[in-house]
Amino acid sequence: MNGSGSGRAIIIGGGLAGAAAACVLGPRALLLEREAMPHDKICGEFLSFEAGHTLSALGFDAASLGGAPISHVRLHDGSRSARAALPFMASGITRRTLDAALLDHAASSGAEIQRGTTVRHLSRRTAIISAGETEEGHLFLATGKHDMRGLPRKTERTINNLVGFKMFFRAPRAFANGLDQHVDVTLFEGGYAGLQPVENQRLNLCLLIDRARLKALGGSWPALFETLLREPSLAPLADAEPLLDKPLTISGVPYGFRAAAASPDGVWRLGDQAAVIPSFCGDGMAMALHSGHLAAAVLAEGGDASDYQTRLRRNTSRQVRLATAVQRFATTPLGRFTLMSGLCVFPGAMSQLARWTRVANG
Repeated sequence: MNGSGSGRAIIIGGGLAGAAAACVLGPRALLLEREAMPHDKICGEFLSFEAGHTLSALGFDAASLGGAPISHVRLHDGSRSARAALPFMASGITRRTLDAALLDHAASSGAEIQRGTTVRHLSRRTAIISAGETEEGHLFLATGKHDMRGLPRKTERTINNLVGFKMFFRAPRAFANGLDQHVDVTLFEGGYAGLQPVENQRLNLCLLIDRARLKALGGSWPALFETLLREPSLAPLADAEPLLDKPLTISGVPYGFRAAAASPDGVWRLGDQAAVIPSFCGDGMAMALHSGHLAAAVLAEGGDASDYQTRLRRNTSRQVRLATAVQRFATTPLGRFTLMSGLCVFPGAMSQLARWTRVANG
């Protein structure tokens, strides 16, 4: 498929990657979003400087959404903690708020947005939906962490044995004030948890745990949460008000996945369908936005899916490899001990790691 061919971009998925592409392409984009209404997603909701930069390039004012400012990171392992300033100012914004606003922005840019539309499968240059086939076009696959039937990602050598949970809380004032402008990452046996403020004085707890460890704890959220409350950094959540009836969950996400440079089927893979960076580094949202912006730019230049995926790999491969290696190391007992011992002595190393895992531009 050549980017200079006829037809609009048929974007499957209305998350950050798909919406970013639609913002750039405007009338040249038809975006199909499965959900009819704004909804929550499993995501740490850490909007880095790079993510904000891409949103600005799209003409979108993220500051207007009222995100919680984040300037520091703390890493905890039991009673040991290390704290460092981030090399940029970030913010916490829920995906429910950000995704909906960005889709509206894409619509105002001229893109056609069809909400509540499920794509059953792809055929040649068209998407098959309940109403039949779409027009022919360039197929942009932006379904996030969920694979589309018939187009699975290759999970060999990825970290795909984790189960994710997410819950929002309204916390006691003293605890919430202690988290002001911070993202806290807590390492525990079998996984790690991130806790940070988001808009409207809420806290987002997002965590990953090894499937075998979860099973050993009984396999339920109440048992897991009770275990988490034994961590000093998370213990105050015992007095916090949960804001969801039950946590959001996901499993089998292939952390460390990178799509091939070539695209023999001609499908443009965006966001987590192109590269899945471990969530602890806080660059997943930036990478999704970057991929959508880049794909639209390559299409506008007359390039094809392989041109785009080659450039995206060049921009993201080092970051994904490094973050995956650190995650493998940090989730072992020896790795946790070594990492915390080093960071307690040299906390500034966390800032350097944040720099090394940022998505590149170009």
